Amino acid sequence: MKRSTLIAALLVSSVYFLANATFAQTTAAVSDKPIKILVGFPPGGSADVIARVLAQQLSAKLGGQSVIVDNKPGASGRIAIEALKNSAPDGTTLFVTPSGPMVIFPHVFKKLGFDPVKDFTPVSQLAGFQFAITSGPKSNVKNVAEMLAKTKSDPSTASFATPGTGTVPQFLGVMLSDTAKVDLQHVPFQGGAPALNALLGGHVGYGIDVVSEILEAQKAGKARVIAVTGAKRSAQLPDVPTLREQGIAMDASAWFAIYGPANMSSATLARINKAVVEAINDPAAKTKLSSMGFDVIGSTPEQLAAVQKADLSKWEKPIKATGFQAD
Repeated sequence: MKRSTLIAALLVSSVYFLANATFAQTTAAVSDKPIKILVGFPPGGSADVIARVLAQQLSAKLGGQSVIVDNKPGASGRIAIEALKNSAPDGTTLFVTPSGPMVIFPHVFKKLGFDPVKDFTPVSQLAGFQFAITSGPKSNVKNVAEMLAKTKSDPSTASFATPGTGTVPQFLGVMLSDTAKVDLQHVPFQGGAPALNALLGGHVGYGIDVVSEILEAQKAGKARVIAVTGAKRSAQLPDVPTLREQGIAMDASAWFAIYGPANMSSATLARINKAVVEAINDPAAKTKLSSMGFDVIGSTPEQLAAVQKADLSKWEKPIKATGFQAD
């Protein structure tokens, strides 16, 4: 081999080796960096529980990469959303959220601070769920008819707790007030756990939150679920009738999903989506979440984007019809 040809071959080999070494180092750096799952509510609530169940399984599905849950409560989840929006799109910062911030908030907040479609990357739906309307321990209310009669005769009992301003539970309360012609007073908290504590402490008359939040208190006899909001009864509360069964012409369900920042690469998104779907459908995770009233899903990014788009459109008209708007 000529000396010039040998030198050229060595140079090409060196460049190839260095390029692959750099790529491997970059990939390893990202893979070695812990994945942080942001949650916009305090520990103990449904979003936090789902995030922790997911995190427990996700690490194994990603080859041992560390996965941690980072609670950033406040502003009905918008503090965590802002943190996600400003994160690098390398797959190491994700966000577990109920559907409300992505499909309700755009219609209720004057100054939202983010675009739910443009500012984030859909990763996967995690689980579907419905809501429970619950009376506290100091109330003798056993059904919706009794609740409506009591709130009309004694307006001081007409307060209801939710996980925060602009959340689906708050809007369900607004819809219920409008449909049933009563004046229910909203009392927002920073998450499902604080809202439940207020209900059990007798500080509010009623609570509206996801079914999973109230199951233990219901079983212990500390509170009474008087209605569920889905099109059919909850498998976890088969004896509790829906709103429609009690003469209230409305129903609503929602979902939890996981998102990343905008501009995630297709390779990174595919890797994270595959691991998330496998993790949420792991038998241990599925059993735990199903026992809490969640219907485990797991979807493609495209399916999540389509569901989000449909729900954005679905909620717009009824929200505007009530005239409700938050600052």
